[in-house]
Amino acid sequence: MAYRTPYVTPHILHKNYAQAFDAEPSALVGRDLEYFSQAGFDMDRIQIKRNAPVAQLYEDAIRNEGAVISASGALINFSGKKTGRSPKDKRIVYEETSKDDIWWGSVNIMMDEHTFEINRERAIDYLNTRDNVYVFDGYAGWDPKYRIKVRVICARAYHALFMNNMLIRPTEEDLKDFGEPDFIIYNAGQFPANRFTKGMSSTTSVEINFKRMEMVILGTEYAGEMKKGVFSVMHYLQPVKFGQLSLHSSANVGIEKNDVTLFFGLSGTGKTTLSADPVRNLIGDDEHVWSDEGVFNIEGGCYAKCVNLSAEKEPEIFNAVRFGSILENVVYNPLTRVPDYDDISITENTRCAYPIEFIPNAQIPCLVARQPSNIIMLTCDAFGVLPPVSKLTPEQASYHFLAGYTSKTPGTEDGVLEPIPTFSTCYSAPFIVLHPGRYAEMLAERMAKNNVDCWLINTGWTGGKYGTGKRCPLKYTRMIVDAVHSGELAKAEYETFGTFGLQVPTHIEGVPRDLLNPRLAWANKEAFEREVRKLAGMFQKAFALYEQDVEEKVRLAGPQVA
Repeated sequence: MAYRTPYVTPHILHKNYAQAFDAEPSALVGRDLEYFSQAGFDMDRIQIKRNAPVAQLYEDAIRNEGAVISASGALINFSGKKTGRSPKDKRIVYEETSKDDIWWGSVNIMMDEHTFEINRERAIDYLNTRDNVYVFDGYAGWDPKYRIKVRVICARAYHALFMNNMLIRPTEEDLKDFGEPDFIIYNAGQFPANRFTKGMSSTTSVEINFKRMEMVILGTEYAGEMKKGVFSVMHYLQPVKFGQLSLHSSANVGIEKNDVTLFFGLSGTGKTTLSADPVRNLIGDDEHVWSDEGVFNIEGGCYAKCVNLSAEKEPEIFNAVRFGSILENVVYNPLTRVPDYDDISITENTRCAYPIEFIPNAQIPCLVARQPSNIIMLTCDAFGVLPPVSKLTPEQASYHFLAGYTSKTPGTEDGVLEPIPTFSTCYSAPFIVLHPGRYAEMLAERMAKNNVDCWLINTGWTGGKYGTGKRCPLKYTRMIVDAVHSGELAKAEYETFGTFGLQVPTHIEGVPRDLLNPRLAWANKEAFEREVRKLAGMFQKAFALYEQDVEEKVRLAGPQVA
């Protein structure tokens, strides 16, 4: 009788086979190895896994971090106590190379170099106690001329996979010749900062040192801190070192005409939804650089909100939730492992991080060697007074870019009955590094040079404020965006919308006339005028912060209240 190999259960095979290979020495040799020793890593104790395959990161996250595979193959991870960014704990090191460029204040809080060194050492000491240390080397910026090399060092497989998805992934050849990174992130987020260290306000610390080109994370495991850290660095380097304009925007390109549109907008204004267009390719959904050559994405992936996600409303994002994607803080059915996107018991800020290739009409590589034709500034006006679309003059474009207006709808639970205005300068206040005027000036120069049309589109309320009016239907907003792209809007006839001085089209094919001019949509004209004056006053108050730094023609481009 022939000898038969006994059947080995996958579990035993997994223990004796896969883990043996996991324990192989990492692909770090020569100078790379030297770098880790010099940085203070105990190379005899820790095992470094560099650019580990996705499947291995899945195994480690499940084995060591309590991660779960969802029914569609995505990895469900939890970020612990912090489920969003910690802006009050973000610091920039005050040092001679960058101190004159930084816009110091509540967004960029100063930290001294000595405190940074203490926290950096604390992070490395913590990483030295871990059995597995993950390294991911990748790029930020799709244009090789302006990209930077980023190295992420962390102790959670979830963080390594997140940055594998969000940075631009190198080929094996790229990795061999990667060399010295331009920017390093030390993520020891599981370990707290020492509150008694000078300048610390809590056990969380997220800090960037532009002289050392390093970032240290302590006391938060929320992965979005790394993504926004890379953006902050690009928001500094692109204007200062390269003379290019970094933007918090989405971008797409027409399949037929190859025309590029940039979309600015804060959370909830429709930036992601409107830039996903079946007749246009997506360059990216969040962070871009408008360069002398064209437009390129900073990231290699998307970090989409998942709250109320459905196949009907957002099919591209829904279908991107598959093997290789990360679902962050999403509640799931324990029996079927099907995510429940409507359950916000952990956080409202549920997210999915996936490589941009998972979007069917992504423009790969994510860059277009062509200057933008249109800029769309999105706002969600819950006061119901801004027109659904208006054509902005160059001065108005600068004004609204600096103001960065949208509004939050009143929450039913806390008894707030009024909409809450939000003014986020350059549509990116939490990530701004230089003075807003510098970005606004560069934007105005580029718009003038390339003759770019700018549109303010309100996706908010019409016919009354929140509570009495209704949200502008998405189908009409899409028709407006289509009219921008077809060129119909540029040729339309316009009337002036008072107080704000905006040019409003009198006709767009398929869009009701009374929707285009809010004054016509409101039944109660007195209430309308009252809300217009109220919002105009809020704009003036918010813009006072920038008045000294802008030309008079920009100041006068805002709403005028007699």
